[in-house]
Amino acid sequence: MSCFGGGPNFCPECGNVLPLPGIPDVVCCPGCSFRIPVSEFSGQEIYSAVVFNPAEQTAVSQDEEDSEMKGAVIDRRCSRCNKEGMIYHTRQMRSADEGQTVFFTCTHCRYQEKEDS
Repeated sequence: MSCFGGGPNFCPECGNVLPLPGIPDVVCCPGCSFRIPVSEFSGQEIYSAVVFNPAEQTAVSQDEEDSEMKGAVIDRRCSRCNKEGMIYHTRQMRSADEGQTVFFTCTHCRYQEKEDS
């Protein structure tokens, strides 16, 4: 009895992504070695698509953005507004043999936090 049900792209035993059928007449799961005959895929159409964000939403001019709002966005919850999404950057504020300081800025309320690592 399988415990996963994710469609023909996934192993029904472990949920791993199945490789495309090759020369052998069996598809073998790389995670748990579960075997499925290629004949079970007969008549099924398997496709994938890549969807990109529209360019106008991702492009931000340098004039619009101030220096504190530059950096990578991570999944960290703001302690002030409790929303996900903070930008971070690092600086070496102490001596070289100590860890760096990480500065976080909330993308919603612009609250700033720092963490010494």
